[in-house]
Amino acid sequence: MLARLHSVTLEGIDGIICEVEVDVARGGFEKSVVVGLPDAAVKESTERVRSAIVNSGYKYPKTQSLVNLAPADIKKEGPAFDLPIALGMLLGEGVFNSPMLKDFVIVGELALDGRVRPVNGVLSMAMTTRDAGFCGIVVPIENAAEAAVVDGLDVYGVGSLSQAVGFLGGFLPLETTNVDLDQIFSVESQYDVDFGDVKGQESVKRALTVAAAGGHNILMIGPPGTGKTMLAQRLATILPPLNLVESLQTTRIYSSVGLLGKNKSLLATRPVRTPHHTASGPALVGGGTNPRPGEVSLAHNGILFLDEFTEFARSVLEMIRQPLEDGCVTVARSKRTVNFPAALMLVASCNPCPCGYYGSDHRRCKCSPSQVEKYLSKISGPLMDRIDIHINVPAVAFSRLRSKHSQTDSATLRKEVIRARDIQHGRFGDGKVMTNARMSHKQAEKFCALDEASEMMLKSAMNEFGLSARAHDKICKVARTIADLENCENINSQHIAEAIGYRRLDREL
Repeated sequence: MLARLHSVTLEGIDGIICEVEVDVARGGFEKSVVVGLPDAAVKESTERVRSAIVNSGYKYPKTQSLVNLAPADIKKEGPAFDLPIALGMLLGEGVFNSPMLKDFVIVGELALDGRVRPVNGVLSMAMTTRDAGFCGIVVPIENAAEAAVVDGLDVYGVGSLSQAVGFLGGFLPLETTNVDLDQIFSVESQYDVDFGDVKGQESVKRALTVAAAGGHNILMIGPPGTGKTMLAQRLATILPPLNLVESLQTTRIYSSVGLLGKNKSLLATRPVRTPHHTASGPALVGGGTNPRPGEVSLAHNGILFLDEFTEFARSVLEMIRQPLEDGCVTVARSKRTVNFPAALMLVASCNPCPCGYYGSDHRRCKCSPSQVEKYLSKISGPLMDRIDIHINVPAVAFSRLRSKHSQTDSATLRKEVIRARDIQHGRFGDGKVMTNARMSHKQAEKFCALDEASEMMLKSAMNEFGLSARAHDKICKVARTIADLENCENINSQHIAEAIGYRRLDREL
């Protein structure tokens, strides 16, 4: 007897509807074969399915059976096909009948005792199910809350194979899973850190506020212990709160690689990823035989913090140039190309020299000029051009460290950032460009018009520092953001002067 069900497989972070066909023959020796480009985990499903069916009290087919996963030209990965294959076996054996199957997509991994275990990528699977026109999805009960954030889809969580059979057979009613999105955001959108914890460094806080307001990449250079890491970890607290669309985009990336967390349905705070400087290229930008997202995609709609920037392999750093420019990562393989989103803010930090104290007023630098030059040259010119703001982070004086005066907190800075972002949203409308950093050259010419004094100042800086055309555009975009923070319609020489000040390290790098 032939049974047909529907499931979902992931290609990257995108779901693809698959038809699971199970043909239980009337004769032949007991043997189960899975075809349709299954990976090792899918091929092994027949043994898990056999034990799950028997241990759930059902009779496993004693005849030959064939499982086909269509379309056959797409690689099927992971254990999410266990549950639909088991249900197909029972349907083919005549254990139960279900007219509901045509309206449902089914995913889940089976334990040997018949329990249904959670799987990765359920959010993407649920979104694909809804978009394909299905009424509902049956998922492991631990994934039900994650799938339920998708509007317009009935989600049913099952804890065992027997429960799935009872529900689809029509003799065990289940309640749909519902979640309160407002409650999730109100509870989980809180940060444990605050800019008020940072003593001093007002000039750096100003630069970070400008970066957050315009979505600009930033590099902080300073001696050890000056607060670079502390400042970077708090940058997310002044960015605008995640909206639902951004949250869904980011959550599906984490869900696809199993990083969402137990009993968690949505990410409500902006991600901050801090890969170690020994990270490989595929770990940073994504890839592998079966392409999966890297750190730049896990930082989508958030921050990628590269501490000890100059300690990363130069070849690895060059890989992030394209994502910084395009806001996405393209992983090409011989048979397919996978795209991962990567709209992020790059925040990098490094020491000014190998010993860390070049230019310090408190410690003597032990490095020769050639060592300093070699150290900083690990960051290529093209990569530096893609970093809008370079800022020195000096050591904090003792009096500042012991000061009892309250510091500017994240809530105050976030209000400034949100006000500037609102101006940008009004400027760009409903287009893809939502921040000044993402403006095209043509848009920069339109929205970053300069008066005569600003033109002369910028010309002088270009000639003196030897800046590139890309650096020219970066200065104009940063000046536009500074003007937005001050609620100025036009850019003036004061804004250009501050933006140029954020490029002064070009001469050293």
